[in-house]
Amino acid sequence: MGMKDLQKFFGTIRVKMFWLCRELVYMYSPKKSFFSKKRIESSLAFIIGQWGMIFWLLEKHSEMSASDIAIWAGIEFAIAGYIMTEIQKEKKEVSRNTDDFEEPHIHS
Repeated sequence: MGMKDLQKFFGTIRVKMFWLCRELVYMYSPKKSFFSKKRIESSLAFIIGQWGMIFWLLEKHSEMSASDIAIWAGIEFAIAGYIMTEIQKEKKEVSRNTDDFEEPHIHS
């Protein structure tokens, strides 16, 4: 990989990171954003909750019985099912046209 290829590669990453940051800022402003504020926030809450449950499982697995593990797995599946149902419901309710949003432009 030559120096010109590296410059193009890192330039592309820089442009995409700028676009990502701009869209995240637009998410909390009156301007239209490519991302859904509700979906980003619920995803972060889900990830934090999953981290907590996995940490708890790793700490307590030696003390848990088979029924405790089955209950824990059931709770995990219920949460995942709820999240998937909400995402699908949102997709049906809101039909967004992504042509309105500005994609990052890569200059060759």
